[in-house]
Amino acid sequence: METPEPPSSFAENMSYFDRGLEQAFAWFSDNLGTFLYIFFIGLVTILVARNVNRLLDSYFKSAKSRLHIDTTSFRMFRHIVVALIYFMGIVVVVLSIPGLRSLSVALFTGAGIAGIVIGLAAQNTLSNIIAGLSLAIFQPFRVGDRLNIMNEYGKVADLNLRHTVIITWDNRRLIIPNSRISNEAIINWTIEDPAVIWPIDIRISYNADIDQARKIMIEEARKHPNVMPPHEVKYNVVRPSLIKSETLRIGLFDSPVLHPVDPDFRERGEVKVRVVELGEYSVNLRMNVWFKDRSVAYSSGCEILEAIKKRFDKEGIEIPYPHRTIVYKTDFKKEKEAVEKLSHPEGDKIDCMVKAD
Repeated sequence: METPEPPSSFAENMSYFDRGLEQAFAWFSDNLGTFLYIFFIGLVTILVARNVNRLLDSYFKSAKSRLHIDTTSFRMFRHIVVALIYFMGIVVVVLSIPGLRSLSVALFTGAGIAGIVIGLAAQNTLSNIIAGLSLAIFQPFRVGDRLNIMNEYGKVADLNLRHTVIITWDNRRLIIPNSRISNEAIINWTIEDPAVIWPIDIRISYNADIDQARKIMIEEARKHPNVMPPHEVKYNVVRPSLIKSETLRIGLFDSPVLHPVDPDFRERGEVKVRVVELGEYSVNLRMNVWFKDRSVAYSSGCEILEAIKKRFDKEGIEIPYPHRTIVYKTDFKKEKEAVEKLSHPEGDKIDCMVKAD
């Protein structure tokens, strides 16, 4: 189609606008069926994806206790299924448009160059997807585990193809890309053995009786209901992940298994108080207490520390605070003059004789 010459008058300008509008309406009417088909496929894809996601979620809630389904593996499976439904909808739309179909054939023909271009453009997205699949398979943490990561403490709320959601201790949602979280050092307080030894530090004065302070600290710790009683544990019940050395089954429907506890930590419930430092103004004591898991350790430790402080006040055990000696500049000058007079007594006698004369 030849490009019309630029209009030279108002009438020619309006006729040019009318011709363009007619061409646009003609093109839209010719492709109306295609637009309606794309809209229908997109609507069906969204409805199917949402319903499948809802059905899988409801099935998981009803079958979790019966089939022992692993939460992390199932959530990743659910995200993958939903993503595949959206991908299939996009493929159907592309194949329904002749122009996009020929473009897709050209891209597949030059798959090497297209792969490089797409890989560079979606490098972060692909790395997050691969890292998310790796986290779901090897499971350094699971949904519901309590972690220390990136100087934050919280509970894992969700793991999807792009990121991991962690609810922090102050009810914030920390969203970390999977590619970054896979490169971070993680403290998992829940995996395999949730029991934890929690330290409680306190200072007493040098005049205080260490044995009496130790006795009071142990007694107050034993009074707290969350402190574990003395006992021995040889095995702990854990749920295996998709790949574990102690099982060859697929972890999505694996039952919990017995995991041997480290021999150094089989004896539990003992409360120990040790002198960890002789400070400048205090004797520093540390009490190690066993709790069932990290979720109750911090709050229980604070309550025990408060009970120890109140008991120390009743028993007369001093918790010292640092002492500071402040020297003013005027006092320093007076002290210097006094030292000079003591170091030169003859000069003082001469001054007195001169004054007498």
